[in-house]
Amino acid sequence: MNKTDFIRVVLADDHAVVRKGIREFLEEEGDIEVVAEATTGVEAVVLTLQHQPHVTVLDIQMPEMTGIEAARQIKAKTPDVQVLVLTAYDDAPYIFAMLQTGASGYVLKNAPSAELVRAVRTVAAGGSALDPTITAKVMAQLSSGKPFGAPAAVERLTERELDVLRLAAKGYTNRGIGLELGISDRTVQGHLANIFSKLGVATRTEAVLLAMKQGWLTLDEAVE
Repeated sequence: MNKTDFIRVVLADDHAVVRKGIREFLEEEGDIEVVAEATTGVEAVVLTLQHQPHVTVLDIQMPEMTGIEAARQIKAKTPDVQVLVLTAYDDAPYIFAMLQTGASGYVLKNAPSAELVRAVRTVAAGGSALDPTITAKVMAQLSSGKPFGAPAAVERLTERELDVLRLAAKGYTNRGIGLELGISDRTVQGHLANIFSKLGVATRTEAVLLAMKQGWLTLDEAVE
């Protein structure tokens, strides 16, 4: 495989043993390359700006700057870089804070290594990846009526927009969605822009979660 075809990853965690283990099983896949390792939140931002990876994998608790603030700065400065959270924290405040930064995925450290590999590939391709445990917690939080940064009343999505969002929930890229629905990538982008505008959200993940809260998508559709 040509190096230009690799998924390029910046890995940020303050524990050297953890980084070593994650790097080894990611690079064993043959299509993923860890281009830099960060030990602090500040380093994560600097190295992401320097290397422009496809994905930055972030822990939440790190020295100098939390993963939450690092994710916020990364998405503000390099919006094309996808942020994937890899953490031991499954508390709702952490989950919501990270997702609201624009992070595309949230995986727990006790998940099987294959799940992290899948998540890296999914977010690199423009999809969203949530650990099923995280999805369940988010749904419970949403069902409690607590806000998720979206308006109380949202405009109903069209059937076509729901088709697009269902495929987005399954991790399809814009191209994949277009192929499934027989429409162009540009049309898919337009539908996603309309979805975000109607729901008052900024990411696919938020859109999927809010659509689930509205009853437009099922849990099974969101975690396939």
